[in-house]
Amino acid sequence: MYCPFCSAQETKVIDSRLVADGHQIRRRRECVNCHERYTTFETAELLMPRIIKRDGSREPFNEDKLRNGLVRALEKRPVSVEETENAINKLKSQLRATGEREVESEMVGNILMDQLKKLDKIAYIRFASVYRSFEDIREFGEEIARLDDE
Repeated sequence: MYCPFCSAQETKVIDSRLVADGHQIRRRRECVNCHERYTTFETAELLMPRIIKRDGSREPFNEDKLRNGLVRALEKRPVSVEETENAINKLKSQLRATGEREVESEMVGNILMDQLKKLDKIAYIRFASVYRSFEDIREFGEEIARLDDE
């Protein structure tokens, strides 16, 4: 790794720690030449499967799109940012564990709804109402009843 201050090739690692729930390594480095210190983050580069949409089109997995949907469902609910990030990491791990190059968007939605069920029941109902396109109040009631049965 080149020093960002003097571009020297020789640097040494002073400290390494796991961060982001074990998904990253934070390294404190010092340049052997200019003695400046800086931090780097190391993550495994794992490929996410492509998403097959309902209309048959395919698109790359978009974590921002997933996060926006999750945050919108959890808006004004007592769920921490850490819990939200953990849910996203679990979903990504489940998708990678399939070993598939492409997965149906329905699978992603179902995994996300399972995560929301564990985080917050109100957020789950919010997300399900949009995701499943509830037409009337009866469908809300049926979903709430299913939630109570579990």
